[in-house]
Amino acid sequence: MRSDFGGRPLRRNKTDIMKIVTTHKGTDFDALASLVAATLIYPDARPVIPGEVNQNLKPFLAIHKDVFGVLPPGEVNLDQVETLIVVDTHSWTRLDPRLSVLKEKPDIEIIVWDHHSHGDIKATHSHIRETGACITLLVDEIQKKRTLLTPIQATLFLIGLYEDTGNLTFPSTLGEDAHAAGFLLDRKADLTILATFLKQAYVRQHKDILYEMIRKSETVKRSGFSVGFSILDIEGRIQNLAMVVQMYREIINVDAAFGIFRDIAQDKCMVIGRSGVDEINISLIMRSLGGGGHPGAGSALIKAANPEVIQEMIMELISGNQQTSVMLSDIMSYPVVKVYEDTPVEEVIKILRELGCTGLPVVDSQDGLVGVISRRDLKKIRQTKQMTAPVKAFMTRNVVTISHDRSAVEVARLMIKHDIGRVPVVKDGKMIGIVTRSDVMMYFYDMLPD
Repeated sequence: MRSDFGGRPLRRNKTDIMKIVTTHKGTDFDALASLVAATLIYPDARPVIPGEVNQNLKPFLAIHKDVFGVLPPGEVNLDQVETLIVVDTHSWTRLDPRLSVLKEKPDIEIIVWDHHSHGDIKATHSHIRETGACITLLVDEIQKKRTLLTPIQATLFLIGLYEDTGNLTFPSTLGEDAHAAGFLLDRKADLTILATFLKQAYVRQHKDILYEMIRKSETVKRSGFSVGFSILDIEGRIQNLAMVVQMYREIINVDAAFGIFRDIAQDKCMVIGRSGVDEINISLIMRSLGGGGHPGAGSALIKAANPEVIQEMIMELISGNQQTSVMLSDIMSYPVVKVYEDTPVEEVIKILRELGCTGLPVVDSQDGLVGVISRRDLKKIRQTKQMTAPVKAFMTRNVVTISHDRSAVEVARLMIKHDIGRVPVVKDGKMIGIVTRSDVMMYFYDMLPD
């Protein structure tokens, strides 16, 4: 009798299948890898793959389908299913519609493994944690169970991991993902096979779409970030548009990019987003549009919508996203220790020593910011008599400031651009705080106090 991927006999009798594993429509490598990995954790479960799979997965499945022992939903007697295991999603709408009858089945056990935080499947047992790839969660469990892997299993799992993390380069990638990759390489995952199948097909149609996206591209500034938009009319279903949007973002060199593809005949828009910065969370934006994804990548399908209106919605959502991130008021130092412009240099030096800081803002008699004095400025002093001179003689007058409602990332950019160690924070023309390099480092290395 022919064996499936886990080495168990394939059951031909549908009524014998009591436990199944499935995943989302548009199945990609991470979903397939998680599907197969789940059969190792639950040896009595059979993998059921949706009828709709990602285009770049089809060549791989064509060769390996019999090895994995996957079944289409139509070959499963769903009346006999007692346990449903769902991987790489926990939303009913993302499953093959033929499995929707299980939603109403009483007393069915549902087990979820997912790295997306949002979904509507009410599971009996949930394993949900945000990682770069879903397969990372299952590989961790496989390691705990000391389950043996074959080289082909390890290769499939690594392909899924690399696909969803952009070869461990996407911002959503965690240390756990890298650790899982190392484990799979130790289990003889084949990088040559990985490179063969992970290379997405780039055909003339994609080239033409990319050309049009660049030609019609619009770049806007939102919350200090550059965002590219391109609106195109398309006909019918086009595979691997996400790959084209990623290439588009890289070519126009923006922080985030969105392709809005309108199918006039179907009266719907496919929105695909890619982000290279943590502050623009594609997953949050796409969920607001009725879709989903990861922090760095996602999509949404919107019916009967005007593409220009969708673009406006996305821009508003991006502006809203920044309000939920860490603002300068969270990391700045206040109240601000300042000196008046007529303060003698020797007194300023004494204050700097006592505070252990490298610079101070300088204000006039009305508390208006007029400059900044730093140890670098004080190196200009060459004569003893200059120690009694007012600090305004040596201060830096062209002060770089930042508004209180900006983000920590933006102040870091200012420090790098102007090679400065402190930036006063202003509100309504008044200085309310100051951000130093130390404050920024505390933020970027997650050392902010609770």
